[in-house]
Amino acid sequence: MNATTKRLLATLLVFSCLTALPLHRSAAEATPEGDIAVVVHSETPVSELSLADVRKVFLGERQYWNAKLPVTLLIRAPVTRERDVALRVIYQMSEAQFKQYWVAKIFRAEAVFPPKIVYSNDMQNELVMAMPGAIAFVDARNVRPGVRVLRVEGHLPGDREYPLR
Repeated sequence: MNATTKRLLATLLVFSCLTALPLHRSAAEATPEGDIAVVVHSETPVSELSLADVRKVFLGERQYWNAKLPVTLLIRAPVTRERDVALRVIYQMSEAQFKQYWVAKIFRAEAVFPPKIVYSNDMQNELVMAMPGAIAFVDARNVRPGVRVLRVEGHLPGDREYPLR
């Protein structure tokens, strides 16, 4: 199998995984408003990012924290508030545009994998703690000890000027 065929098969696999997920949530599934924290593994060599830098990281434009530590993107599954905030504020895309973006990025060999989809806050916290280089969006009320909460634009969740809500 040649490289183009492998890339096409990988793209189709990603697309099939992404399209199997629901695109929206019902009003009954909505959660209360709150800040969304950007968390990283405790040994990740960063404590603050601008909103533009958060966007670069989550768009896969920054793939390494340093020469030895790759970025591992984690994102909640559709129908979660964390994902909705990430799509609206960081990605500035609809769910369909997000899926298309990652399929195209993988097809062009600009990324190997899309962000890993996580189905609960607990799972997300555990993965960030266990995976050096991991970064995720977590409801600020559900941040657990063992992860580092990043300042975004100089502010932490709960600050009046914090941009991710």
